[in-house]
Amino acid sequence: MSTPSTTHHRVDTVMSQLTMQPTRAVSQLSKKSPNDVVIVSALRTPIAKAKRGQLKDTYVEELLATVMRATFERVGNKIQPSDIGDIVVGSVLGNNSQRANECRMAQFLAGIPSNVPVHLVNRQCSSGLQALAHVAANISAGNYDTGLACGVESMSVNPMKWEGSLNPRVFLNKQAKDCLLPMGITSENVAARYGVSRRDQDEFSVQSHKKASDAIKAGKFKNEIVPVRTKVKDPKTGAEREIVFDTDEGVRGDTSLEGLSKLKPAFTKDGSTTAGNASQVSDGAAAVLATTRAKAEKLGLPILGVFRAFSCVGVDPDVMGIGPAVAIPDVLKKAGLSPNDIDVYEINEAFASQALYSIRKIGLPAERVNPNGGAIALGHPLGCTGARQVSTLLNELHRRKARYGVSSMCIGSGMGAAALFEVEN
Repeated sequence: MSTPSTTHHRVDTVMSQLTMQPTRAVSQLSKKSPNDVVIVSALRTPIAKAKRGQLKDTYVEELLATVMRATFERVGNKIQPSDIGDIVVGSVLGNNSQRANECRMAQFLAGIPSNVPVHLVNRQCSSGLQALAHVAANISAGNYDTGLACGVESMSVNPMKWEGSLNPRVFLNKQAKDCLLPMGITSENVAARYGVSRRDQDEFSVQSHKKASDAIKAGKFKNEIVPVRTKVKDPKTGAEREIVFDTDEGVRGDTSLEGLSKLKPAFTKDGSTTAGNASQVSDGAAAVLATTRAKAEKLGLPILGVFRAFSCVGVDPDVMGIGPAVAIPDVLKKAGLSPNDIDVYEINEAFASQALYSIRKIGLPAERVNPNGGAIALGHPLGCTGARQVSTLLNELHRRKARYGVSSMCIGSGMGAAALFEVEN
C-alpha cells in the first residue's frame, strides 16, 4: 500500500492553522441577522434494516412524502407548502433520472403543489447534508427565503453495486483507479495505515449500540422520528400486513465485545473490518426545513438552530474514510472556532476504523461524539444520513442546553463534509 502523504500533510496543516488561530468571539459569530439561515423543523423516519426490515416494501416516494407531510404539520402549517422556493433531495443509489421523478411524485403525495420545484443531489454519503447546504446557499443568495432539504435511500429497493469502469485509462492513474475500491477496502487501508486495531473498532461498535439503545429507552429520538404507516409483505406467502413503524430496528443493546470478536473479516482474509464494526445497510428518509430568521420570527416559529458554516474537502480515494479529519477542522477554521468550542459532534460511522481515526486525529472528547450512537447501530441509509444527523444533532444540543454542534461524514471516492450549527438557548 502506498502512503497517502498529501492527505496526511493536509490534515496536519489544517489542524496546525486551527490551533494557532485565535477563537472568534462568541458574540461575533452569534450576532443575529434577519438574513440568518435557520432551521425550523428537522424530522426523520425510523431507520430500518434493508431487505428484511419494516420498510423493505415501502416505496421511496412514500418514505419521502411521510417526512415532507410531517414537516408542515410540525410547523403548524405556518409555512405553507406553496411557500417553498425549492425542494432539494439527497439520494445515492438507483437510477438518478427515475429517483428525480420519485422525488417529484413524493411532493405531490405530500400535498406540495406543482409550482414548487424539486431537484436531486448526489454527493454520496453526504447527500442529505449537501441538500441542506444547497438550500442554505440559495437562501443566503436571496434566490428564495424558504427551502426544504431532504435525504432518502431505500437500500432494499436499490442495493449497492457497481460494475466499475470500462475505460482503460482509469487503470493507469492510481487515484482514478482507487475510486473503484470497495468501501470496505478503504476501511482496511485506514485501519492498517493509521494503527486502528480490531479490538478498538469492536469496542467502538459496542459503545455505538449501547448509546443508541439507551437513547431509545430514554425516548430521546421521539421528537425527531415520524412514524411510518406502511405495509409489509410476508416473504413466503406474499400476504400483506399493515404496520406503524416507529423505532430504529438495527440497534442491538446486547452487543458485546465477545460476540463481535467472533465475526470474520468481511473484505480481506486478515483484515479487521467486519459486519459488526461497519455501518448497516438501511432504509429511511429525513427532511429539514430552512428559512430566514426574519421569516421565522414573523411567523412565530421556534428556531431549532442556525446554519453557520459548511465545508466539503477532498482526500485520497483509497483512504476516503478520513474525510471528517480534514472537513471538521476546515469548517471550524471558517467559523473561527476550535474543536473544544463544539459541544456535540455527529460523525457518521461508515466504519469504526475511519470514525475512530477522525476522532483521534482531531482530538475530540469521546463523550461529545455521537452521544446517542451512530450508523453502526442506527443504520446508514446513504442519502438520508446527512439530513438525519442534523435532526439528531439539534435535538441533542437542545437537551444539553448547549450551543455549537457539527455534523460530518466521509464520502466515497475520497471526500469529507462538515456543517456547523448554533443553537440559541
